[in-house]
Amino acid sequence: MIETLPEAGSSNTVLADRLRDGSHVPEGFWLRAERQTAGRGRAGRAWLGAPGNLYCSTVVHLQQEDHAAHTLSLIAGLAVHDLLRSQLINGNLRLPGEQRWLKWPNDILLHGAKLAGILCERVADAVIVGIGINVAHAPDVPGRATTCIHRENGRNANDPARVLGYLVDPFAHRLAHWRARPLAATLAEWEERAHPRGTALAVTDGDTRIHGTFDGLEPDGALRLALVDGSTRIIHAGDVELED
Repeated sequence: MIETLPEAGSSNTVLADRLRDGSHVPEGFWLRAERQTAGRGRAGRAWLGAPGNLYCSTVVHLQQEDHAAHTLSLIAGLAVHDLLRSQLINGNLRLPGEQRWLKWPNDILLHGAKLAGILCERVADAVIVGIGINVAHAPDVPGRATTCIHRENGRNANDPARVLGYLVDPFAHRLAHWRARPLAATLAEWEERAHPRGTALAVTDGDTRIHGTFDGLEPDGALRLALVDGSTRIIHAGDVELED
C-alpha cells in the first residue's frame, strides 16, 4: 500500500510519529510526500524537497533472528540500485564504472554526483527506511554535485509516484533475501555495486578527518579503511567522501 501526502516535514518523521502514537504501520506500507519542508540527510543535513523528486519511507519490524538493524541501509541501497538500473539503462546508454554506484553507507552516486540517499531511523523495534531519489531535477546543494534520472536518461524520466511503484518490489525482494540468507551474501552483493577496493576515501567523524582507501566491509557491515601506514581503521559511522 502506498499513501501520498501533498506535503510533509519529512516522510520519516510522519511515520515515526505514527509509531510512537501506537499506530500499526505494517511492513509493505509506503508513505510518499510530494513535497518535503524539513527533509534530512545524514548528520542532520537539510535535503531540499521540491516537487518532482521522490521522498518516501517504509517500516521494517525487527524480528528476533534478523541481522543487525544498521545493515538495512545496505539492502535499501541494493534495492535502489536495482530500480535505477531499470530507469537509467535505455537503448545504447552506457553507464560508467561497471554500475558501481553505491557509496558507504547510504548514498547512490552516478558520475560522482548524488542521485539518491537513504536515512534509517530506529523507533523501538521498528526501523524506518527513508529513501530520496532525484527524479525530475537535481537539487542545488552547496559543495555537493547532484544529478537526477531526467538528466541521465530523459527518455525514461518517470514521475516520482511511478518510480516508487517500481521500487516496492525490489525492496521487498532485498528484505526477504536479507532475512533468509547469511549477511555475508548481502555484503558481497553490496560490494559488487559499490566503489571498488582501493578507492580513496575521506571519513569525517566530528572534528576528526581520516584519509585512506576502501578495503571492503567487515562481517557486520562496517567499512574497512586502509591507512597509509599500513594499518586498518574500522569505521562504524561517519561522513564518507570519495577523493580524487
